[in-house]
This record gives sequence, C-alpha cells and structure tokens, in this order.
Amino acid sequence: MGELIMSAPVAGLTSKNKITAEDVAMLRREVFADGVVSRGEAEALFALDQTARDKCGEWAPFFVEAVTDYIVHQEKPEGYISEQNADWLVRTVSRDGMVDSRTELELLVHVLEEAKSSPGQLSAYALEQVAHAVIDGKGPLMLGGELVPGLIAKAEVDLLRRILHAFGGDGNIAITKAEAEVLFRINDRTAAADNDPSWNELFVKAIANYVMCSAGYEPPTREMALRHENFLDEAAPTLGGFFSSMVSGGFSAILEAYDSPDNIEAEWEARNRASEALARRAETIDADEAQWLAERIGGGRRPLRDNERALLALIRHASPEIHPTLKTLLDKVA
Repeated sequence: MGELIMSAPVAGLTSKNKITAEDVAMLRREVFADGVVSRGEAEALFALDQTARDKCGEWAPFFVEAVTDYIVHQEKPEGYISEQNADWLVRTVSRDGMVDSRTELELLVHVLEEAKSSPGQLSAYALEQVAHAVIDGKGPLMLGGELVPGLIAKAEVDLLRRILHAFGGDGNIAITKAEAEVLFRINDRTAAADNDPSWNELFVKAIANYVMCSAGYEPPTREMALRHENFLDEAAPTLGGFFSSMVSGGFSAILEAYDSPDNIEAEWEARNRASEALARRAETIDADEAQWLAERIGGGRRPLRDNERALLALIRHASPEIHPTLKTLLDKVA
C-alpha cells in the first residue's frame, strides 16, 4: 500500500481495536458522507477492518458498500474496473494468495455484481477462493459451520453461481477459459465425495457454455445459460439419476438458451447469410476446444465421471461434427 492517509476520527478507531454501531454511524455521517473518494480513504477502511478485533454487525455492510462504491463508481471510468484497479483490489484483500475474511470475500463478489464490466482475472480470483475452501477446507466461506475438505456443498455451489452470474452482468459474456479451469479443478478434487447434486448441473452448464461459445454458438446471458432447472431438483444424489435426467429431458432445456440458426433466420431475414455461416461454425467443435476438453477429462486414461459423461453427451447432442480428438471419449457416451 502507499502512504496511508487517515482522518483523525479514523485514526482514533484504529487505536481502540473496537468498532461500535455509533462509530459506523459517525463514519457514514462525518467522514464518508461524500462517498469514499480516494485510494487513501479506501485503504484506511481496509486498515480498520484488519486491526479492529471487535466489530459490530453494522461494520461489514458499511465496509462492503463503501469500498464497492469507491472502486466501481469513483474510479474512472465509472462502472468499469480497469486491470490496474482489479490488481489493487486483489493485492489488498490477499494474504498469501487467499482472502482471509468473509467480509473481504463478500466485498469481492459485490464489486463483481455492481460493476458493468471487470477484467476476467477478478472473476477467476473469486472462484479460486471457493476452490481453496472446497479442496483444502480453508478460507472464510463458512460462518458458524465447518468446511469439509474435498466436498462441495450447496452453499458453495450457490456462491460459485453468484460469482459466475456477477461477472456476466447484463451482457452476453461466455464462460472464460480461466473460469472453466477453476471449475474443472474443483470437479477433479471432489470427484470421490458425495457432492450436492446442484454442483453437477452448474459444472455441465458452465463448461458446455465455454466449449460451445468457443466453437461459434452465440452466447446467451449467463443467467439463461446457467439457470437452475426443475428437472434436476429431484435427481438422485447418486450421479446416475442426474445423468438419466440430463439424457431424458435436460438437453433441450439447456439448448433453449442458445440461439438456433433457424430462429435467427426467421426473425432477421436480412441476416440469413451470416446466420448460416454461424450455424456451420457452431456445429463444429474445433481442434483447440477438443484438445483442451480431452486433456481435462483425462485423455481417456481413466473412467469417465458421470457429470463428464453428461457434458460429453450434451456436446455430442449440440454439435454434429466432432473433432477426432474427442471421438474416443464420445464413443463412451454413445
């Protein structure tokens, strides 16, 4: 951090190690009535968050709101987080590459939700925090509960979904390779656990979104691509039930989110030629995506996990022309 500039009231709070509801009201009224307008003020709030051991319930919402307002709305251009500002935020909330407080994790997610646009590394970093917690049982995810190393519970799936939705915002932004890599790592490290069934649904939809959009499908909003469908609610915790649900009715529900070339032609006749070209490209999983997927699914060297089988079956269903690299894997789900 640069030189820390604190007003007298803020400096007074750092010396007493306790923040009361009256202190938060004073900060809102006297110190930050005009918002958090400088990097120094934001860093002073981080210093308070780290040094005060006894914080009232009003502190965390104020801290998250104030720092989010600074980085999203005060830093220019408003609503757009630059790579430099994203780097500053990650550096400021990190200890040894991890966020160490629940408040700072909430700040990170809230910034993603409030920003119109943010660099991909910020979403991937937030997903990494969930991966640390799920894989190693470490981190600030659980409040009053125990993290179970190597298992992903519903609360963690919900947080992953929230982060993925937040980064997508209102735009049609496909899942990025960095995000997909984190999701594959979580899947690899929790494969032996009795994971919450909602994980399988999120994993399949997110990876399919990355692969299909890389191969030419026009990306829907993330909310549409990752929406929670009732057909999976009753899937048996054993993944076989999940897989049969996917095959029997799930594919069409997922693919509804993606513009079919026929619909594009019907609605915009002038775009016929362009949509036909898009359709041809969308029907082919190209060499790069095929190689990437084959490597992550073990290159055929181990048995397929059921959610990987569902993912491959969905891709086979959506893409008639499959690159030879995937043929061996896809033959297993024929």
